[in-house]
Amino acid sequence: MESKVRPMAQPIVTSSPDILSGTPVFAGTCVPVQALIDYLEGGETIDDFLAGFPTVKREQVVAFLEEATVRMISKAS
Repeated sequence: MESKVRPMAQPIVTSSPDILSGTPVFAGTCVPVQALIDYLEGGETIDDFLAGFPTVKREQVVAFLEEATVRMISKAS
């Protein structure tokens, strides 16, 4: 199965000691990636997450989830 993920022009996730003490965040925001994971684990939707964190773009969430999927599948192979 060939990946259809297209790389974003910018990084999806960044980490800097100056932003939340180096916690991985969606690029260009102060929103931790863990917040998305917590929302999804709690049964919330991507739309719920985006409503709660309007600085994150849908494209960032989709790209993050696609990248996570590709990495998990490649590790399992």
